Amino acid sequence: MLLEYFSMIDRVMSLGPETITAVSKVPESSPVFEGHFPGHPLVPGVLLIETMAQASGYLLLSRIDFARMPFLASVKEAKLRSFVAPLAELTIEATLVHDGSGYAVTSARIMAEGKRICDAELTFRIMDFPDPGLEEAMRTRAAQIGLTPS
Repeated sequence: MLLEYFSMIDRVMSLGPETITAVSKVPESSPVFEGHFPGHPLVPGVLLIETMAQASGYLLLSRIDFARMPFLASVKEAKLRSFVAPLAELTIEATLVHDGSGYAVTSARIMAEGKRICDAELTFRIMDFPDPGLEEAMRTRAAQIGLTPS
């Protein structure tokens, strides 16, 4: 996990047609922690939501063989249940709820040490890649985390 680069997923552990499980380890230090919060570093909730969105996005990319790009459009029912400190080991799960009409919905959650950290329903707009460079970057990052596009 590289918080300052929004690279939230370290490894895809399993992938099915409608589910993905990934893991991330929160770094010991990051510029993010300098302000959130001084002397008591915590991962910002918005970055936890981003982590769930990235896992969901990789699930969607794999379903459509990287033909189009899922862009986060809506976050519903987000619940931040616990704090996340440096060095936490996170398990991220996302499950497809709906796919069609140019949109997809996932249900996602993050767990750590057997406890639910957060969860949300995420809606994505599925669109053409705005630039070939983005498609290539997504394929490259997916391969780095163990999600091999075909």
